[in-house]
Amino acid sequence: MSVLLSIILFTALGGVLSVLAAAVFLLLPEHKQKHVLPHGISFAIGALLTGAFCGLIPHAFQEVPVEDMPTLSATILAGILLFFVLEKLLVWRHCHSHACEAHGEESHNEQHQHAHAHGHSHSIQPAGHRPAGMFIILGDSIHNFVDGVLIGAAFLTDVQLGIVTSLAVAAHEIPQEVGDFAILLHSGYKRGEALFYNILASLSTVVGGILAYFSLGDLHHILPYFLTLAASSFIYIAVADLIPSLHQKTDIKTSLQQIGFILAGVVLILVMQGVAHRFEGRSVEMIDQSNTV
Repeated sequence: MSVLLSIILFTALGGVLSVLAAAVFLLLPEHKQKHVLPHGISFAIGALLTGAFCGLIPHAFQEVPVEDMPTLSATILAGILLFFVLEKLLVWRHCHSHACEAHGEESHNEQHQHAHAHGHSHSIQPAGHRPAGMFIILGDSIHNFVDGVLIGAAFLTDVQLGIVTSLAVAAHEIPQEVGDFAILLHSGYKRGEALFYNILASLSTVVGGILAYFSLGDLHHILPYFLTLAASSFIYIAVADLIPSLHQKTDIKTSLQQIGFILAGVVLILVMQGVAHRFEGRSVEMIDQSNTV
């Protein structure tokens, strides 16, 4: 089997298998999902912030000289502001295509009263998808693209190292994908949609692997900026969308559960990063060596 074919095969398997393993969450009955979903949101907060601050950002700063670090830091800030502007545009568009209180349309309470007047007892759900879902798909695609570059670099070093790196990346992605499913469901996506978009985002791993095969040295210079852009999307989602949703319930039991699942997300990502770091480190070294040739 050629190196290129191996890269395509294992980047596809590494990305898709991690999604399918995490998709076990979708097999739960709907009433169970509603019970588990708030815990998944808490877990996702810990996983996203840990992945950003303890994984993506440190990795990005290791790849640039000291004089470029201010520019890289500015990229994180620019990314957060960019996602804020994008969310504003999405909310603005939503308010022009659906009933929106901000534009003088029928408010949520008025809709609720209107529903009861017609004998409906179910709660009113917001139409469409929340912006956090789109952002998590974008951020995950960027992250998976970088994983694909690392897997491609490993295969170009040694086929056995490439296989092990693929498995390590897949294992590292599973807890994050569980959090992604929780965010997508929280954002209004149906189970089938959440699975489809997660698999679609996972295929960017294949793109990263193929580009690594053909132009590994050129990609080295822009990888840190991909990493920081992915990190900024994770930070924005956690801070702007997910954390505020946890403040809707303030009782002691719920608050302790939220803290516990956030810490679980932190610990699990740190453990999985430790497992993957040994193999990814050799891939990054190969990228540095190819860039100096």
